[in-house]
Amino acid sequence: MDTKDLTKSEEANTNQTQNAPTNPTDTSPAKNIKDSTKNPDQKIKQSTKVTTGRKSNQPSSLDFRSTIIVLVSIALVASACSFTYMIYDILRNDVPLTLLGDGTDGNSANFTEGSIAEIASKVAPGVVSIVTETRTTSWFGSDTATSAGTGMIISQDGYVLTNKHVVDGANTISVVLDDGTTFTNVKLIGSDPLNDVAFLKIDNANNLPTVTLGDSKTLTAGQQVIAIGNALGQYQNTITAGVISGTGRSLIATDSTGSSAESLTDMIQTDAAINGGNSGGPLVNAAGEVIGINTATSTNADGIGFAIPISSVKGMLKEVLENNKADRAYIGIYYLNITPDLATSLNLPVSQGAYVYSNQQYSPIISGGPADKAGIKDKDIITAVNGVKIGSSSSLSSLLGEYRPGDTVQLTVLRDQKETGIKVTLGSYNEINTKTTTNKN
Repeated sequence: MDTKDLTKSEEANTNQTQNAPTNPTDTSPAKNIKDSTKNPDQKIKQSTKVTTGRKSNQPSSLDFRSTIIVLVSIALVASACSFTYMIYDILRNDVPLTLLGDGTDGNSANFTEGSIAEIASKVAPGVVSIVTETRTTSWFGSDTATSAGTGMIISQDGYVLTNKHVVDGANTISVVLDDGTTFTNVKLIGSDPLNDVAFLKIDNANNLPTVTLGDSKTLTAGQQVIAIGNALGQYQNTITAGVISGTGRSLIATDSTGSSAESLTDMIQTDAAINGGNSGGPLVNAAGEVIGINTATSTNADGIGFAIPISSVKGMLKEVLENNKADRAYIGIYYLNITPDLATSLNLPVSQGAYVYSNQQYSPIISGGPADKAGIKDKDIITAVNGVKIGSSSSLSSLLGEYRPGDTVQLTVLRDQKETGIKVTLGSYNEINTKTTTNKN
């Protein structure tokens, strides 16, 4: 399939004479210690009873050995506890790791008879239609184009997740709920500089229905899913069903006019129909959890659609919900996603991971960045983030996307055939851009 022929499931144009212009911007804790010799106090009591019950006042050699064993056991346990505390005391003075909550994972669930309708009715209230107006001015006068897409409510007070290309360039944004309620006072909070994701806020909203987010790192090909969206900008909350056809797909997506394009990686491929206007809507597993953001579809093939993995945007979601700003975690390296072919051509010892490398003249480690400060080196191979392996369904970028600026993660690094753990405190993408702009001026 020629990825250059792919187009985004662009917001459907409801204006009969003109399409809306779009201008997307690319750019092991210690184990619990148990006394395997049972309760020492209980053993002492038992020994005392036996000794007292004897006619002789002298303890037997058996009782003496038992007492010694108990005392030795107590000493060993005390030593182990002291050692454990010592390790803890050392570690607590180090930078603590940022660990993610267990959350929920319904990716092992399957649809049963009637369950698609049940899941759809559960999720649909949290899915909205997004209507935008874009005004343009030319020598021939001014024009207003209206377009439509889809979004998901992620908080009861009105934060909405959608695709960047749905709202890019819009002068006004409206959100229409499943029950027809319309909100016109909607603001764009920000967007992901590296992905087709945007965050909106409905002013003065409360008690809105929300969607439940799942875990896209555990997806498997063949898993059943449904897609929900504002098909063609006219048919609100249309439900289509299918399976996950693959994960870790890379593609070049263009808008409907072909005037702009962007590279998308780690995409979920599905045969659930994703039509025009579905952009920004949820891809949902059989447990009713959102595992992807419907984003693009193929124009020269049937049954090929793509969604952004939901886990890759969770870090930014947390930042938006807590601080009302869109900021992405930043590590500061250039790398190649390792594939079997790349591993063979570069004679790498692993077939999956992130190879810190640049084929340009500049270093792959950005000077002064988080990776540089942590000691990441050129030609290092990063194989996991906080124990989660980098693989076909989760690249380094996607795994780091679950964290926020300021979070500390442990990278598993392969260097000179030896594996080591390196802690990295992630930086702020916004701050890096601000510094770059300042230096240019």
